[in-house]
Amino acid sequence: MRIGVLTAGGDCPGLNAVIRSVVHRAVTAYGDEVIGFEDGYAGLLDGRYRTLDLNAVSGILARGGTILGSSRLERDRLREACENASDMIHRFGIDALIPIGGEGTLTAARMLSDAGLPVVGVPKTIDNDISSTDRTFGFDTAVTVATEAMDRLKTTAESHQRVMVVEVMGRHAGWIALESGMAAGAHAICLPERPFDPADLVKMVEERFARGKKFAVICVAEGAHPVEGTMDYGKGEIDKFGHERFQGIGTALAHELEKRLGKEAKPVILGHVQRGGTPTAYDRVLATRFGWHAVEAAHRGEFGRMTALRGTDIVMVPLAEAVTELKRVPKDRMDETESVF
Repeated sequence: MRIGVLTAGGDCPGLNAVIRSVVHRAVTAYGDEVIGFEDGYAGLLDGRYRTLDLNAVSGILARGGTILGSSRLERDRLREACENASDMIHRFGIDALIPIGGEGTLTAARMLSDAGLPVVGVPKTIDNDISSTDRTFGFDTAVTVATEAMDRLKTTAESHQRVMVVEVMGRHAGWIALESGMAAGAHAICLPERPFDPADLVKMVEERFARGKKFAVICVAEGAHPVEGTMDYGKGEIDKFGHERFQGIGTALAHELEKRLGKEAKPVILGHVQRGGTPTAYDRVLATRFGWHAVEAAHRGEFGRMTALRGTDIVMVPLAEAVTELKRVPKDRMDETESVF
């Protein structure tokens, strides 16, 4: 069997662990040939690829990023790929394609599968917002990085009697904010799933200062937004990939709180540091298991499906099921958080 593999969308800790696992399982167990397309679906369309053998993936298990490179694909180019699906199968001689990516990548994978490409998807996203899987690799690393950052920021906030507004990733789902905020003991957590009122945050800070706790750390997801009319904050434009350009809620909220409180409030934007660098042990293991099972599914002919974690088991689920809707933070998890903080 000749297997193609690619990584698309934003980079994520654990991508290299999947690539390594695919190569090891395919080569050592089945004697397969594995080729890696460069820069995601763009490499598939442009015919840019290289052979991946055991030497090519040596030492990459703990490396961040992706050795194959990644990119996003405009919708017109995706349609081009679908129209030429059968040609690509013959052109590259591939018996299976394993795309590794998030919601956008898996949506494209489903389209390519419907067009006739033999696809087995592997979900990745630090946002943990892919339906049909309990966890995605990269999420644990992002939460760990954000938690450590807030642990450090607490000490400087207390030293200078400041309010720190820490913006973490999470465009439409607040899983990173929820879990890192809980782990770090943030004094408030703002999620995309539930609009916040700045007045509530002002009250919380004032009550803390009145009790002698003269600092506060507020964790806010990048996609969080205020209740309409409670502060000046608007929606951003839509980019060519269909993503909203957010206006910087962390900075906007810090300025709003400083104005209302008369106390220093500082925004800290963690940004891409959350998805760079060495993956945690958990993410390395999950990524390795996903890669192993993707190869097994390809040899069973289970195409049009993706790997998923259910409890402690890896199962195969339809791509259509995975991309129907995003997995967002449910009310019961938000209620848990409110009861603690």
